[in-house]
Amino acid sequence: MIATLIILLISAALFVSGKVRSDLVALCALLALLLCQILSPAEALAGFSNTTVIMMIGLFIVGGGIFQTGLAKMIGGQVIKFAGTSETKLFLLVMLVTAFIGAFVSNTGTVALMLPIVVSMAAYAGTSSRRLLMPLAFASSMGGMMTLIGTPPNMIIQETLAGAKADGLVGADTPDISFFTFLPVGLITLAVGIIVLLPLTKWILTPKDKGGEKKNTGKSLKELVNEYGLSENLFRVHLKGASPAVGKTIIDLDIYKKYGINVMELRRSTGHNRFVRTVNQQLASPSLTLEQGDVLYLSGDFAKVQEFASDYSLRILDNHTDEIDGSSSNASLDFYDIGIAEILIMPSSSMINRTIVEAGFRSKFNINVLGIRRKNDYLLHDLGSEKMHSGDVLLVQGTWKDIARLRNESDNWVVLGEPLQEAAKVTLDYKAPVAAAIMIAMIVMMVVDSIPVAPVTAVLLAAILMVITGCVRSVEAAYKTINWQTIVLFAAMLPMSTALEKTGASAMIADFIVNTFGTSGPYVALAAIYFATSIMTIFISNTVTAVLMAPIALQCAIGIGVSPIPFLFAVTVAASMCFASPFSTPPNALVMPAGQYSFMDFVKVGLPLQILMGIVMVFALPLLFPF
Repeated sequence: MIATLIILLISAALFVSGKVRSDLVALCALLALLLCQILSPAEALAGFSNTTVIMMIGLFIVGGGIFQTGLAKMIGGQVIKFAGTSETKLFLLVMLVTAFIGAFVSNTGTVALMLPIVVSMAAYAGTSSRRLLMPLAFASSMGGMMTLIGTPPNMIIQETLAGAKADGLVGADTPDISFFTFLPVGLITLAVGIIVLLPLTKWILTPKDKGGEKKNTGKSLKELVNEYGLSENLFRVHLKGASPAVGKTIIDLDIYKKYGINVMELRRSTGHNRFVRTVNQQLASPSLTLEQGDVLYLSGDFAKVQEFASDYSLRILDNHTDEIDGSSSNASLDFYDIGIAEILIMPSSSMINRTIVEAGFRSKFNINVLGIRRKNDYLLHDLGSEKMHSGDVLLVQGTWKDIARLRNESDNWVVLGEPLQEAAKVTLDYKAPVAAAIMIAMIVMMVVDSIPVAPVTAVLLAAILMVITGCVRSVEAAYKTINWQTIVLFAAMLPMSTALEKTGASAMIADFIVNTFGTSGPYVALAAIYFATSIMTIFISNTVTAVLMAPIALQCAIGIGVSPIPFLFAVTVAASMCFASPFSTPPNALVMPAGQYSFMDFVKVGLPLQILMGIVMVFALPLLFPF
């Protein structure tokens, strides 16, 4: 027991200091419990197979799909209409909406769904997401207090009371705990949370100074388009049914040699569906056969484009003509499937003094060269015969996968910036309806008891569907949405509760507090139960804490001779209202990296709220459920 408490205290001190990564501290604590033989390997590693941890991983992927499809931005844009750019209104809206959802969906699921939406709302309103994400996590816990299914401790105290009535420990006239018995308590917790958090978040959660952060030297896609003037030299031609180009390949037409025009991409309709994108982007490879209705994106001199269109009976589209029904009428480059990047030719490159055609960018790498930046000059036309010089910067175009492959030729060039990071920023907005359908289906499976699907199964199914349907760009992109530091932190700290329970430390602490204060009257006993639970839940999961404390609270009430209901409610509220630690609940852990919070941020904001919540509840619970 002593060794467990020492490990716990050292871990807490390191968390507070912030000098060591929190996940490393958690892993060291886990290793110490193993070396001291307090836990067996199976017990120590059980956190990594815990359903909550697995659910958190799945929810990160679901949240990534919501964010990458632009669904978060769309929902945030609609919600922001009610709040405008007022930070106070935005705060209230986040608290109220999150609490409502949290009443019916697990607090972990609520935070994972709302997190990308809140980040988008904060960006739109020009405020710091740090001031909204911690209230988001806390509001999900407060919402969980409103219904029986909102949080596991609620169901634990209901079962404890029902068991006591069945065993005759309490009178049969004691009221049952029903689905909405919790609602008044939940409303009070939400009111206290709003009153306390509104000033605290403004005073303490100031935006992080990003001045010292390492900045990405790469240019954004928009900056590259503007710098090379791609939009100014971009034209679209439509292949009508009578065009002699239909059925021919790009190489058959020999467009570049005859007209000096680059075929940048082809867009082809795959059908009509109002919910899913029906226009595919394709790189204009030499073997690509043109079909009726195709739209070619061309770069070059407009007079040459007109000549080419005239020779093959093509229609040049202006900015007022939709290329395909339901598509944009503007001639603009999209980067869903095809991207652009810059590569710098090295002094030792074998490409020096070779022309673009000789280098074989298209044949070897399936890449188009759109432009060359040579010192202060930009070369955009007749690039095929242009010889490359040392220090030239080439603007290349291809699929994101092919662009990533260019890094393998590091002897010849360096890929500037982070193209794959830029690809991740491209919103797959045509997938937003699919992401919305997956999200709604997941929520329904989690809420409706008649559907025989466990919450963790629903989340994993939703995560897989996000990848399969393309709401998340790839499996690799799905893995990148997961914050592994948070997962390791939470999974490694879960066994600490097992150690405290196994060594008897938690029961000893609880018994000591109750035995010391339990005979001093119902209010003092209630306060002792509440704050004992509140302290324990900082270090132990709320479910385990409720399991340990509910029988003790019941016996304390019976010993004093009062109703056990306020005492049982003290356990569930104290177990659920844990705000002083980032690893005490999954919602706190989920928002920690996104809000750039430290351990002390939770102490500064969460501890005062946790204490004030306890004081209010000690007086409010007997009013709602008389002794």
